[in-house]
Amino acid sequence: MSSTKPRPGPRAARRFVDWVTVTLPSVPAAAAYLDHAATTPLSPAAREAFVDELSRTGNPSSLHAAGRAARRTVEEARESVAAALGARPSEVVFTAGGTEADNLAVKGLFWGRRTTDPRRRRIVVSAVEHHAVLDPAFWMAEHAGAEIVLLPVDGDGRVDLAALRAEIAEHADEIALVSVMWANNEVGTLQPVAEVVQLARPHGIPVHSDAVQAVGQVPVDFAASGLDAMTISGHKLGGPVGVGALVARRDAPLTPVLHGGGQERGVRSGTLDAPAIRAFGVAVAETVAQREERAAHVAALRDALVAGVRERVPGAVLSGPEPAPATRLPGNAHFTFPGAEGDSLLYLLDSAGVQASTGSACQAGVPQPSHVLLAMGVPEHDARGALRFSLGATSTPDDVARLLDALPAAVERARAAGLASAPARTAVASRTGGAA
Repeated sequence: MSSTKPRPGPRAARRFVDWVTVTLPSVPAAAAYLDHAATTPLSPAAREAFVDELSRTGNPSSLHAAGRAARRTVEEARESVAAALGARPSEVVFTAGGTEADNLAVKGLFWGRRTTDPRRRRIVVSAVEHHAVLDPAFWMAEHAGAEIVLLPVDGDGRVDLAALRAEIAEHADEIALVSVMWANNEVGTLQPVAEVVQLARPHGIPVHSDAVQAVGQVPVDFAASGLDAMTISGHKLGGPVGVGALVARRDAPLTPVLHGGGQERGVRSGTLDAPAIRAFGVAVAETVAQREERAAHVAALRDALVAGVRERVPGAVLSGPEPAPATRLPGNAHFTFPGAEGDSLLYLLDSAGVQASTGSACQAGVPQPSHVLLAMGVPEHDARGALRFSLGATSTPDDVARLLDALPAAVERARAAGLASAPARTAVASRTGGAA
């Protein structure tokens, strides 16, 4: 456990590309899409609802007939989301996605708690949170006087409850909030959310959980969880990009981050996107209703993928817990391939018609090892050779077979390239006095 202001891991400068002058490669017609954790296809039902609502005009805040019709669409979607997630409709605050919802939770709860009690300056988060939680927390440390406490995790990426217990025992009166994700977006580890809540609740400490990856894959019930706030996102569960929600108890001390028209019970101003919200409501209801069937489908594919990679690629290491319903998301498989660079593997597989990820797509283009793997104790040189394969409702056995056919040669080529470039990296390191 640490209380610190530096960011977890180096944040390299982002590289920008002039897309006007770039000729993009064609995507193979039979590409195997294994990056559902980054975004998953819009479901037919959600697409139909979205397109249908686009043909209508009306601001949900307007009082005339068109506005009232748009408001009815929004409120029906709110009821659908609430019913699917074990929440009250009044607890669903629509946002423009998971990142905004996480920012509202972290900043809003901090400011809300700090206003009533200036001692509450500590933001307690796990070291493996998505950057949509970590970056707002560190921003608050830099600009709002917060103190960040990073909870350590074990080798599977599971948060250390003993560390949280010790933090609460020593600093309960200073903690503004705790944020621990429901399921990790990179290695698929399920976190002990119920136990986190049990530790925090007796002290009146609000708990937020980013459940973006969990909804539709594992049971998620907001009321039963005891959480004060929970983040969900549309495009991770069959809805459109650009819509999500923060599910928050009515008594959660949320200070608005956006100011304007006072929509969404005054904590999230901005004109509500009725077409996206309608499609989002349909997608949430659909994915939760079909969760058991879909989870069994993707878990079977994931198990075949894991077994196949272990059989065909010597030295491949599964990151996170062994596949099991109680410990890991059913659609997640994450490997490190020592001696190979993840970026090289990604491009080699892409050229073979297999689309995967080196980690969180939100960090794409930034050449750095995963902060999740580093927090789990994976050596940096191994963490650089990571690939995440994530499956969804549209995944098929052919997708897995295509990966297993292409992966061995890709790993062999990437390792050969790594060996060839090793002397150059060593020379650079010796001249600069550090790692290349």
